[in-house]
Amino acid sequence: MSKRTFPELPRTSIGFFPTPLHRLDRISEQTGYDVWIKRDDFTGRNLYGGNKIRKLEFLMGYALAQGYDYVITYGATQSNHAMQTITAARICGLEPIVYLTSIVEPDPADARANLLLDSIYGAEVHIIPEGSDPHSFSAPRIAELEAQGHRVYDVPVGGSNEVGICGYVNGYLELLEQMKAMGKHMDYLFTTTGSGGTLAGLAAGRKFADDDAVITGFLVGLKDDHYKERVAGLANSALDHMGASDVRVSPDDFETDDGYVGEGYEIPSAAGTAAIRRLARYEGILTDPVYSGKALSGMLDYLDRKKLPEGSTVVFLHTGGTTALFAEHAIVGPVGEEA
Repeated sequence: MSKRTFPELPRTSIGFFPTPLHRLDRISEQTGYDVWIKRDDFTGRNLYGGNKIRKLEFLMGYALAQGYDYVITYGATQSNHAMQTITAARICGLEPIVYLTSIVEPDPADARANLLLDSIYGAEVHIIPEGSDPHSFSAPRIAELEAQGHRVYDVPVGGSNEVGICGYVNGYLELLEQMKAMGKHMDYLFTTTGSGGTLAGLAAGRKFADDDAVITGFLVGLKDDHYKERVAGLANSALDHMGASDVRVSPDDFETDDGYVGEGYEIPSAAGTAAIRRLARYEGILTDPVYSGKALSGMLDYLDRKKLPEGSTVVFLHTGGTTALFAEHAIVGPVGEEA
């Protein structure tokens, strides 16, 4: 294990850390593995938050240090990242603007889930067509604000830049300390991956700590053949930002699996629906149909089919997003119907 320590970087306290880590006793009994869950759905002051708060502590810290007064970001209409960015901006006294792609068309007269929360927070929300370039919409607004003397921090989808990703390098180190305190060695770490920032941070954290856990990110939408290279590049950009350029992540340092996407992003899958019900009914924990539910279905399939060595200690990183259970039916699917 490396003796490196996480560097001092601009950061603002908007979350509650460390997040809980506890054993899934009944799932462990069912599968024959030692299964744990890292509750990064419990990261922040907003009850409906999720894992992006780790990134946003560093993103908002950077924004404040650089004198920005507006924050702009992007996502789908029910984006967890967008809602949490709005939350973080409000905590820090910054003005939030979001550009949201209507993959599932919202009803303006019936705002639900994260869209409702965006409205309660009083964010400036722009709904844009699916397939369009969000920056073509945001660029004129940024120019307008800057002409008025404002400074605008343009945060990418998922907060996945070299600043935000540092939050998950630190998160990996936190998880290792918790496992050590419990006398455990983590063999496998499973999570969901979309924009790639969380996975990049975990991969960078693993290399920074010289750890040997196998990290697998279950994709929530199909990606091209260069996805792993981009994630590795993001990981290395964060390590550079941390002053750890001697530590490098390659695409071979982590795994991805697109076998549990189903029909596509924001489209519920049968396996995901079954996994959400299983965790809820055996452990009392909720996951969402877009992100964590699909990743959970992948992990449970691995365990049920004995794809891992006997006796392995397995951790599931719960990234939050359960507000999606209260979104449009096209996103929620039949999870609440009797199986």
